[in-house]
Amino acid sequence: MAKLVIVESPAKAKTIGKYLGDDYEVTASMGHIRDLPASQLGIDVEHGYTPQYISIKGKEKLIKELKSKAKHADGVLLATDPDREGEAISWHLANILGLDPHEPNRVTFDEITKKGVKEGMAHPRAIDEDLFNAQQARRVLDRLVGYKLSPFLWRKVRRGLSAGRVQSVAVRLIDDREKEIENFKPDEYWNVDATLGAGHKSFVARLATDANGKKLLPKSEAEARAIEKGLEGASYVVSELKRGKRAKQPTPAFITSTLQQEASRRLGFTATRTMRAAQTLYEGVDIAGHGTMGLITYMRTDSVNLSKQAIGQCKEEIIKLFGEKYSSAHNYKTKTKGAQEAHEAIRPSYIERQTIEGTPAEKKLYDLIWKRTVASQMVPAELDRTTIVIDISGSDAQFVATGEVIRFDGFLKLYSESTDEEPGEEGSGILPKMAQGESVNPAQITATERFTAPPARYNEASLVKRLEELGIGRPSTYAPTITTIINRGYVVKQNKEGQKRSYVQLTLTGSKIAEKRLTETYGKEKNRLQPTDIGMVVNDYLESQFEPIMDYNFTAKVEQQFDTIAEGKSQWTSMIKNFYKDFEPTVEQTMN
Repeated sequence: MAKLVIVESPAKAKTIGKYLGDDYEVTASMGHIRDLPASQLGIDVEHGYTPQYISIKGKEKLIKELKSKAKHADGVLLATDPDREGEAISWHLANILGLDPHEPNRVTFDEITKKGVKEGMAHPRAIDEDLFNAQQARRVLDRLVGYKLSPFLWRKVRRGLSAGRVQSVAVRLIDDREKEIENFKPDEYWNVDATLGAGHKSFVARLATDANGKKLLPKSEAEARAIEKGLEGASYVVSELKRGKRAKQPTPAFITSTLQQEASRRLGFTATRTMRAAQTLYEGVDIAGHGTMGLITYMRTDSVNLSKQAIGQCKEEIIKLFGEKYSSAHNYKTKTKGAQEAHEAIRPSYIERQTIEGTPAEKKLYDLIWKRTVASQMVPAELDRTTIVIDISGSDAQFVATGEVIRFDGFLKLYSESTDEEPGEEGSGILPKMAQGESVNPAQITATERFTAPPARYNEASLVKRLEELGIGRPSTYAPTITTIINRGYVVKQNKEGQKRSYVQLTLTGSKIAEKRLTETYGKEKNRLQPTDIGMVVNDYLESQFEPIMDYNFTAKVEQQFDTIAEGKSQWTSMIKNFYKDFEPTVEQTMN
């Protein structure tokens, strides 16, 4: 008689079944099998906030099959995902199947490889009720908030609307940014650039400061013209020359949030698409000649740590590909607020496997994970940075030119992290060799009209980054939160083509100033999140009536309380009681 192993998905069951053999039957629960009822509160607030769980509609047949298999099996092992959500699924399975949660019937796999499955099966344990209670506390609190606030919105705004502890704060972030943009008043300024010649090479320096270090930035066309006129016939001398070396460090392997951000920036993936592809890579992909293989470690993690074995495998691969001078082991420290560090960073299960078979999305995401992981164990890049300060005769103005050159590529040979920031205006090329006191010849002076820009709307990457910075939500919540606020019509994705704006460019050549009227496109945005009218109305109502719930610090504090429950340091019912004693009177007062 075989032992029964229950996981969440058929794909995961197929991969694990291959490693376990005929002594085990591996089957899937298809995710959660029980939850709070959809049509009522489902929490007995009068008796210890007891959740009233019911079987999820449509899963009655599956539950009956699981009970039958468990009854005829030579023991049952619950092998759901190694996080709070997975612990909750196992707790409910144990409850329905009549298993003792204190017996060693729970196993977890950080990676679904032969080694990972063997390691997990060798260490069965009891269900971690602290982890389950942390998930239960989140579910109960979010139900109380959503179930109590939604009728308020129905009465004040429109029927069918909903509110939620994390989703409403995410909408607030997007709405607050929209208000910043609407209230933004652009300021005019002018960049003054000098094209200078040294020997046979020309370079560009920018007006920066006066001789006392005070920043010089013309605010009008009149000021720009006056500066250009004052430079007519002037001579330019190198007054200061600074050279320095800089080491650019590699970034650590991915955690859930950084994977979502980088996949958004580099691949154009939504957070949901990223997590769907990552889940498949973790559970198993069919590889010709090898069958189904789990290709990455668990993808819901906030730890940047790598195992000693993974670091060693990275070293071997780097030496094989690039040579020993590119290899340098790194141990990174997790900086995420409230990080639990229950798992490794997201990395390939087989470092030696550079490419995989699978869907285009799976291939692209695996390539990104592989490069980021291996690059994290490579040597820093070495850069030379040069700064040239140029004095002007008859003026206290100073121009500055900067250049940065990669002398040794290091980890940049394989991977460079993308960014949400706009590229800077500073130079980055090679400057000519020069000496202090050397004269340079001005070819022309160009003054260009510019305007300060409002902050950009969030895209999925920058929103995830901001939620993480504030300590709002956890790795498993970012993708569903964004999906929820879009599906409920509170937020839309904008692809704005931008607007045309005219600007002036003044060019001094010799003693003559030439004027050009030019146009440029500004405000172009791709996949940016913008609140809808209803999203803004809902946010304003909730902020005015339930400010504590909408406060960023409150939401972050709640996440910390979930962590203390998971660590066994506090009781989940006490947390809910402390929250509800203030929350319920506020709701009642607002509704009356």
